[in-house]
Formats: sequence, structure tokens, C-alpha cells
Amino acid sequence: MKENKYSLDFFDVVENRRSVRIFDQTEPFDHGVVRKCLETATLAPNSSNLQLWEFYQVPETSPLKDRLAKLCMGQKAATTSRNLVVVVARRDKWKSRIAANYNHIKSVYEDAPSKKQKQALSYYGKLIPKLYATYPLWSIGKQVFAWFVGLKKPMVREVSETDVRISVHKSVALAAMTFMYAMTAEGYDTCPMEGLDSKRVKKLLDLPDAAEISMIIGCGKRLPEGVYGERFRVPNKDVIFER
Repeated sequence: MKENKYSLDFFDVVENRRSVRIFDQTEPFDHGVVRKCLETATLAPNSSNLQLWEFYQVPETSPLKDRLAKLCMGQKAATTSRNLVVVVARRDKWKSRIAANYNHIKSVYEDAPSKKQKQALSYYGKLIPKLYATYPLWSIGKQVFAWFVGLKKPMVREVSETDVRISVHKSVALAAMTFMYAMTAEGYDTCPMEGLDSKRVKKLLDLPDAAEISMIIGCGKRLPEGVYGERFRVPNKDVIFER
């Protein structure tokens, strides 16, 4: 059997990635690599291809960097980072993202049979707008509808406003992980942080109230003491099952 060197390279990346909490201040750092890896992150899978994410790159040369690091509760992964990436969920941009997908599908299926085109456009023209709409009491209405349909056939149950919000953050997290793996592949290290003052971060970056900070990722090259001990994982038998 022919060896797949690309698979091996990927597994090496996964094995090498660690959450680094102290970064080297003397090693050269190419901020262009961060941009390259962020562009790669936009290729990550995401719910209905809505791409409800934004990434704010704050390099060490930015006047906002030290202030942002303090809003990460002064964590060393932030204060010693050479670049901070703020990962933002933008559930509020659903209308423009749906329109973009609708127009794309319309052009792609321009010469397709009318029935096939209608099916493709219906997804973004009817189904997804109903799921993401925020009319008063609509969240309850969607749950009642899902429950009723689910009495007789399989039905998606996660349709509430909270469920939609969770779905957006799932997609954002997939992009963040893609970014971190890309950084590892480029020879850099990262640390995702959730300990932060989201209200003040949004004010610092001039973000609207509807924006939600998913995480902030510190970037740089690791110092030996920046990795806090050996990697620990519970046994695979406790988390991987077959039915």
C-alpha cells in the first residue's frame, strides 16, 4: 500500500500543536503568515456556508495590542504573544450571508433544469431565513413546529434561538481550529483563550453589541516553559465508541 505522506504530515501537525502560554520575544515573527493562515481558516466547514465569522488581527506593533492583552485578564499567552487574533461570531449578519449564497446558487444553477434550480434556491430563500429569523416568539414557534413534525418522522430539534447561536459558534470554532493547525504547519504556536472581558474587547475593537467574541488566540513561537507539562488526555476508551 502506497504511503500517503500528506496524511502523515497532518498527523505530525496535530501531534505538535500545544497550547503555548509563554512566547519567545526574540525570535523573528512573520505577521504575514498570520494573514495567510486566517485566509486558510475561511475555508473551514461551516453551517449552511453562511460564514458568520470575523477575524481581527492585532499584531505587536498595534497600539491596541497591550490593551487587548490586559483584557485577556493579563494572561501570559496574551501579554507575550507576538500577534493576537480575535475570533468573532456574527450571527447578526445572517441576512447578507444568505443573500450572498442565494445569488451564488442562482448563478451556478442558471442553466440547470427549473426544478433543480428551484430546490437549490428554496434552501436559502425559504428554509434558512425561517431558521435564522428573530421575530417575537418565533423561537418558541419553531420549537413547537419541530416537536409536532418529530412525532411522525425524523426532524431537526435544535431550532431555538439558543440552538442557532450555538450552531454559529460551532462553525466559528471550526475556523479557529483550522487557523491554529495552519499556524503549526507554518512553524508557529498558538493559544486559544476564553478568559477575557468580552464587553470591553468589543468596545476596544468598535464592534456592535450583537457581535460575540468566541475566543482570542495568542500567536508566536514557544519557549520551553511555555508548554505547561506533558499532554494529558483521558483514555480513548472513555470517549471513542462503536455501535
